[in-house]
Amino acid sequence: MKNSLSKSQIALAIAALGSVAIVAPNLATAAGKTAGKYVSGDFHNHTTCSDGAISMQKLVKKVTDKVDTPWGLDWFVQAGHGGNGNRNCTLVEDATLATPAYPYLTGNTPYNTGTSSAPSQYAGPSTTWTQSIGAANLKGLNGGVGGNGNMWRWQSIQEYQYPLLEYLSAQKNLPLFIGMESVVAGHEHTSMSIITGQMPAALDNASLPNTPGYTALGNANALAQWSYCFDRGDTDTSRGNTTGSNVGNNWDCSNPASADSTSSALGWNDAAKKLLPPGGTGTGSKGHLKTVEALKWMAQFHANGSYYVPAHLERAGPFNADGNNGFNIEHLRNFNNAAPNIAFGFESQPGHGAANNRGEYQVKRNNIAGVMTDSVGGTTYGGTGVYAGQVGGVWDALLGEGRNWWFFASSDWHNRGMFGPDDRRSSQDFYPGEYQRTYVMVRNGSDKLRPQTIVDGLRSGNAWSATGQLIDRLALVVCASYAGPTARSNASVEAIALAAATKGTDIDTAGCATMGEKLAVRPGAELVVAVALRDPEGTNYSPYSFPNPSLAQIGINQPMNRPVLDHVDVIRGLVTGYRKPGAADYSGEWPRNTNWLRADGSTADLSVVPAAAKNTSASVIKTFNGNGSTPWVRVASGVDNTPFLKMSFRIPAVQASQYVRLRGSNLPAAVPYETDANGNPLADLFTNANDTTMLRIPCTTAHSANSQFDGCPDHLATATGASPIAGQKAVSYDVAAWADLWFYSNPVYIEVANSYAVAGVR
Repeated sequence: MKNSLSKSQIALAIAALGSVAIVAPNLATAAGKTAGKYVSGDFHNHTTCSDGAISMQKLVKKVTDKVDTPWGLDWFVQAGHGGNGNRNCTLVEDATLATPAYPYLTGNTPYNTGTSSAPSQYAGPSTTWTQSIGAANLKGLNGGVGGNGNMWRWQSIQEYQYPLLEYLSAQKNLPLFIGMESVVAGHEHTSMSIITGQMPAALDNASLPNTPGYTALGNANALAQWSYCFDRGDTDTSRGNTTGSNVGNNWDCSNPASADSTSSALGWNDAAKKLLPPGGTGTGSKGHLKTVEALKWMAQFHANGSYYVPAHLERAGPFNADGNNGFNIEHLRNFNNAAPNIAFGFESQPGHGAANNRGEYQVKRNNIAGVMTDSVGGTTYGGTGVYAGQVGGVWDALLGEGRNWWFFASSDWHNRGMFGPDDRRSSQDFYPGEYQRTYVMVRNGSDKLRPQTIVDGLRSGNAWSATGQLIDRLALVVCASYAGPTARSNASVEAIALAAATKGTDIDTAGCATMGEKLAVRPGAELVVAVALRDPEGTNYSPYSFPNPSLAQIGINQPMNRPVLDHVDVIRGLVTGYRKPGAADYSGEWPRNTNWLRADGSTADLSVVPAAAKNTSASVIKTFNGNGSTPWVRVASGVDNTPFLKMSFRIPAVQASQYVRLRGSNLPAAVPYETDANGNPLADLFTNANDTTMLRIPCTTAHSANSQFDGCPDHLATATGASPIAGQKAVSYDVAAWADLWFYSNPVYIEVANSYAVAGVR
């Protein structure tokens, strides 16, 4: 872990005073790191525990198997919605998923998880809790949710989901743990977890049962308590107890470190021992303050064992002071201020990548105060939300303060839309790891992957995300060079990056830094920026083998399942210090509706974005590709002889604190309806099937009589109305996603002495 909580708080307090000169001229050192590797995972997905289509067992098999589903992930967090649910997600679909402790049940087979037993009337993961365990075993106010047969998520996590996942983790020897997609007070959704108690070391040598039932060695009590205390969907007042008694958890959600945690103005309920903000006027504002209290509680009781990452945060539109919609930039700042070790990033690349509106972002998605309001940005941009997809936008504004605010992607798996869960086509979601994945540096040394080192890796910001297996190895290295005999050459830094990328590790070189880290330099230093990556050869996990129709527009014949990296952009922005709460540049809403995304699919520019939500110093300063003025060099790995790409350049005589980050795509600049003349992603409005009049890219390759995969599949939308390709099959749904691939890296910070502090990173 990079930062202790107290040191982060001190740094934030200093930063709040304004610009802080850095007087120590020492170079940062990377020495002494625990060994680790980049490993891929997913922390936002759904099963029948909430509103997903399949059981926990089936989802775990799908996302970790490296044979039947070769996209198997290295680590996995199962995280469904907070609130409540009515289905027993511990029941499996068929005998192929059965285990000794959790067998496949049919008819009236007795059901037993080790905690409750009752006759099962039905089989399979759509069986309700009442049918399988009996209404008497539902806990909380009135027995479950108002006596209607739904189980509170806190009980599901504590008594059913966690024991099952612990069992699967031990049985399969996989790094699994439980998280949650919280229904956020004042906002929409957040991916989060508290790992305290989960997957204890004693599990390594545990003897697993050969008969039905499993008693967990660890627990998810802390996560269950948080769900009761702070999830907006949980209105239970039982304190986590059995109906009509004080038997059970007796939870108290107060925080001795925060007087606001029991504020009557925020809705403190003494019987429930938690905040229950009233609805109506001010619902969103009071809900936001409750969420800030949730973060303070996590920092007080689980400082090292928790994370809180707002999910698809543009989707629900701008923040609504009287409802529960969206996040403006000030809310992200408030979260990071309250708990910098816990609220350290966002999912601005949402899941639902095959949906009729990519990411489920939509024009006029929500009614806010009687006005139909877009998702922020109106849609995604190359599958990424506008907050991160727009250079100089919200993400760059946060990075420009020197915050530890990192970029993550997730699947948000629910179902395949119009197809079954075992079909390779999708009109809704991709499985975790199938399309999107986040690669994280996990420093576990010689130990196995465990929840704590995975969370520490996420917290570090040493991570990057890619879609469609566009790249599967990456190193971004920045080193300081000074005139004289110790000056660094480009080749020497390229060698550092290439060694790290080929081994899947990161660097351990004094005077150099990588993603999520800070390099301290003297004024006038020259920076050497080097990148090494692998664009894997062969096919990716797309089922489609016909030529990419987006690239066909510009005469490129490239199979959908054999994408080729076209270019890498280096983005730089200046760091100018933390912004103060209450200042004019602290709060600001992204422009709504046609003020940003116009009806024709074009966008405005940063001039219409408030100062709080942009960093106008951010820009693409270098683009590498296979030819042209700044080509990369193709080299063979010294490990397995697979081809890598290396590239480097120099930033001379730095005087100001700054950061550099990367993005890349399979699409060149100026691909109609996909990228602009500078290579920036255009609005995905032109491939969203929700409005077929806006579809613009024809899909013309006919599939054979025996396959839906060697040509344009039948489920693609047909353009209509004013579309210039009306009547033709158009790029949409999963084909739109597989055609349009991107990767994003987290930044490397450079802190220049006598300039602004990069206070959020050690």
